[in-house]
Amino acid sequence: MSRIGNRIILVPDNVTVSVEGNIVKVNGPKGELSTEINKHITVNINGNELTVARENDNYKNFHGTANANIKNMIIGVTEGFTKQLETLGVGYRFAVKGNELVVTAGFSHPVNVEIPAGITVEAPSNTELTIKGIDKCKVSEFAANVRKIRKPEPYKGKGIRYKDEVVRRKEGKKASK
Repeated sequence: MSRIGNRIILVPDNVTVSVEGNIVKVNGPKGELSTEINKHITVNINGNELTVARENDNYKNFHGTANANIKNMIIGVTEGFTKQLETLGVGYRFAVKGNELVVTAGFSHPVNVEIPAGITVEAPSNTELTIKGIDKCKVSEFAANVRKIRKPEPYKGKGIRYKDEVVRRKEGKKASK
């Protein structure tokens, strides 16, 4: 059984957390984030310690989720989140043009993806991509959508993958003979 909802979250000195009804706002050096939590979950702030409590056992799933979301917001406004992607394949590349990401991934045309607000995208080289932001959900979702353009295939390993991702490789037809 998970005990994530019961953990105590330490709030750094340069971060302020405020609770107004069922909306939790976190303000830090990198920006401000807010989230709505279930009305049966209460957030208590004592000095620099933050605890999350639930009304009864019917709300266990919301309890752990609320705790994890608040913890991720605190990490986001202090450090931020980063996802790195790389592409493997002949002619596969990334290019950032203004507020758009242009992905060339073996199709007959380049794929243009609009970069959402609050996210910065950098291309250190034409085969690497770095996605940064303070909201973990937005950063992860955008990285997943870019990866979805051309997932890595198991035979040659070509496609778009996360920097630390290991793609399981399969043998081709000639392995059976």
